[in-house]
Amino acid sequence: MSGAAQTVLVVEDEASIASFVAAYLKNAGYQVRTTASGNDALKLVESEKPALVVLDLMLPDIDGVEVCKRIRQRGEMPVLMLTARDEDVDKIIGLEVGADDYMTKPFNPRELVARVRAILRRAAPGRADRESAVIQHGDLSVDAGRREAKVGDTEIQLAPKEFDLLWELLDHRGLVLTRDQLLERVWGYTFAGDTRTVDVHVRQLRRKLGDASPIVTVWGVGYKVGPAREPAA
Repeated sequence: MSGAAQTVLVVEDEASIASFVAAYLKNAGYQVRTTASGNDALKLVESEKPALVVLDLMLPDIDGVEVCKRIRQRGEMPVLMLTARDEDVDKIIGLEVGADDYMTKPFNPRELVARVRAILRRAAPGRADRESAVIQHGDLSVDAGRREAKVGDTEIQLAPKEFDLLWELLDHRGLVLTRDQLLERVWGYTFAGDTRTVDVHVRQLRRKLGDASPIVTVWGVGYKVGPAREPAA
């Protein structure tokens, strides 16, 4: 990595997991701070401004959901959430409060490093931004420059990856995008990742947008956005 090494804060109360995650991240060129406490994590976020937080869902004091909420209140610091249970409810909870991605234990530490790199690459200030543009799809309006999604005059609060996924789907209306293509375009993965990530985010978009949700249909291994619903009278 060129320039000063970026700092990753690992918030994990299982010492063995925290240790090997830290070892792999350090080997990849990152500076690493670790803590087992949600309270201490929030203090470190404030004092050290890490580039990214790897955050366990279950912590002994404040749970990861609450920690993520408080981080989001302070800004757009990327968060990769870890969950011990392979259940959609855990993933959805993490995504609802603004986590950029999640991984289910046990996980491959090399994949974790790849996801950290992908998230940071997407979050880098110097990345190629989209031109300011607005996509209108029925009642739904998506503004790339402002990163706002509105149904009529009502703004819909979307997590960063939810917004990116919505834009990518709408920007390719009428075309089938495979889950692997969406992982690469939205999450920046250049390998075959966990395609369930895409499914969870699509379900979240449908829930948040309600009746204004684009008609997203499953086509084999991917998704396709169809015509817009008629605007509400």
